[in-house]
Amino acid sequence: MSELQPHTSNKRLVVLGGGISGLGAAVLGAQKGYDVFLSDAGVLGPAFAKALQEQAISYESGGHTIENILNASLVVKSPGIPDNAALIIAIKTKGIEVVSEIEFAASFTDENIIAITGSNGKTTVTSLIDHILKVAQLDHTTGGNIGKSFAQQVAEGRSANRLLEVSSFQLDGISTFKPHIAIILNITPDHLDRYDYKFENYVASKMRITMNQDENDYLIYNADDQAITDSIKQLDIKAQLIPFSMERKLETGAFLHNHQIHIHTHNSTFTMPIEQLSIKGRHNTANAMAASTASKLLQIRKETIRQSLTSFEGVEHRLEKVLKINKVQYINDSKATNVNATYYALDSMEQPTVWIVGGVDKGNDYSQLYSLVNRNVKAIVCLGEDNSKIVEAFGNCVEHMVETTNMEDAVRVAYKLAQAGDTVLLSPACASFDLFKNYEDRGRQFKHAVRGL
Repeated sequence: MSELQPHTSNKRLVVLGGGISGLGAAVLGAQKGYDVFLSDAGVLGPAFAKALQEQAISYESGGHTIENILNASLVVKSPGIPDNAALIIAIKTKGIEVVSEIEFAASFTDENIIAITGSNGKTTVTSLIDHILKVAQLDHTTGGNIGKSFAQQVAEGRSANRLLEVSSFQLDGISTFKPHIAIILNITPDHLDRYDYKFENYVASKMRITMNQDENDYLIYNADDQAITDSIKQLDIKAQLIPFSMERKLETGAFLHNHQIHIHTHNSTFTMPIEQLSIKGRHNTANAMAASTASKLLQIRKETIRQSLTSFEGVEHRLEKVLKINKVQYINDSKATNVNATYYALDSMEQPTVWIVGGVDKGNDYSQLYSLVNRNVKAIVCLGEDNSKIVEAFGNCVEHMVETTNMEDAVRVAYKLAQAGDTVLLSPACASFDLFKNYEDRGRQFKHAVRGL
């Protein structure tokens, strides 16, 4: 249990941000006896406002009233608000503690937390473990950065296992959050605009997932990722280290050998041929290794894990096959919001590809994509308000490059550029906020436009 207790009715909780995590924190805070006030600079969604009214939680939207915030005992901040925002600096200057919603929620539970982070693949791995736990009929909830917030789930009642996808922004606001099993999939440059454009700051943020673990806990990590392995050497990590590798055999952990996954933990071995995995591609083999290792540590039967890995259907907006039209396959990879995610997508393309790319650039370095674009991409459709960096990066790589500013145009142009046997791939490598609400909105608009062809 953390330092956020005891919970008394005279403690004032201010929640900044009225999204999914903010609403969850407000509901949990009210349930635990806090005097709760939620403040959102934007417009609250009608469903969120209604939920707050039903719980008799006071709130404001369309701006922050400073005097109603600086009288807090504790502030729970939305992951979207940067630490260097003037309001956050003012709160911290007054000596008021600012935490993330996962930290706040964790202070009310001693349940088994399985937390997954990484620049790419965390939604797939979280969803895959969720599928395995369902097949195994283990009592659990799944949420965090996807689905319901952790706080909302804690408010709704106890559960033996809490499976959480966690982002670097959420980890920035923890002090006592302690997963029993932590998974770090990979760390590649992303969100650098939030980390002073310093990769080492972003790496340090991801590594916070293990900072409170002890020798009874486990850290599953990618042994092929230099940033992770360098950090492990430098940090005093107490957890039991369980690596996974696509490149070499390991005495303990998971590795690939003769087209089979091998997992060695606690004098027990799990094996499975990779051709039996329902999700394809090298990156998904690594994802399956991480998920299987966690499941094995939870003592789920080997046969249950195998059965789950063959029946898992994948994640919406992640290399999702939409339709085949005139022998052209349309693929929705809207969740690829950074260069590394798009690298995986382009690397898995086996046919000539018309690539739809663009959005809000987060300090992207596109050079690592050059060889894949030269090999696999026949035409590029830019989709964004400002496509200059993409045009500059890839203008000499392809014969056809067209700029668009809405999804219907992008899909229509891609349709004209594609021939029988080609693939049209939406894999933006950028955030979506210039033209869309979020990557889900972008992916759904893509699917709608494809179905309308």
